[in-house]
Amino acid sequence: MSRILVLQHVAAEPLGTLDQLIRQRGHRVKFVNFERQPDAKPKLDRYRGLIVLGGPMNVEDRATRTHLQTEIEVIGEALAQGKPVLGICLGAQLLAHALGAEVRRNQVSEIGWYDLVFAPLGMQAPVFQWHGYTFDLPAGALHLARTPTCENQAFRHGENAYGFQFHLEMDQPLIERWLNLPSYRDELIAAGLGRDAEAIRADTLPRITAMQATAHAVFDNFLDLIGTPARRRRRAS
Repeated sequence: MSRILVLQHVAAEPLGTLDQLIRQRGHRVKFVNFERQPDAKPKLDRYRGLIVLGGPMNVEDRATRTHLQTEIEVIGEALAQGKPVLGICLGAQLLAHALGAEVRRNQVSEIGWYDLVFAPLGMQAPVFQWHGYTFDLPAGALHLARTPTCENQAFRHGENAYGFQFHLEMDQPLIERWLNLPSYRDELIAAGLGRDAEAIRADTLPRITAMQATAHAVFDNFLDLIGTPARRRRRAS
């Protein structure tokens, strides 16, 4: 059985479009939701890959949210075992921290749509963002992407570990869900970016399709690292 361990922080930040891609591959997913199980101690041995999702908390909250330290330890275990790791937003910050890099507040929050520059290729693509913190590039990591307001948007460490500060997994209903959540709406207002929920909605329609095409390609590459479940290989043969 091929299973992927997913560390989730709040119900409002799920796998999104990545969920369908995983299941199409025939993998099974085990969620550990720390909002519901803050004392959970997941073991990685039974899993072939690890995905760490986003959330409204920050790495510096480890004293009051002890599960964050648990997650850092699980990430370290995955890295030591050479298993594929994908960190999204907070997950990327936890991955960077596990690799010894500093996580700190960004000069400005990024909420809404931004043009991401893929560093190795110089290509641009629209991505959805929702964060106020950033990470330094871990030692030995390959810098993959930046925006004008946040230098370290993505990195690869070794051959199997990826951190993405942005949210490729979003679809239109999930964006709408965030815009309607009072705590997220308050964060948008407090950020003082000069855009409101209506502006983000207007930006979403012309950009979401292009981002999902990018997401499909990027997530497929990550899932290739996990491989094909044994039962799928047997059927193919």
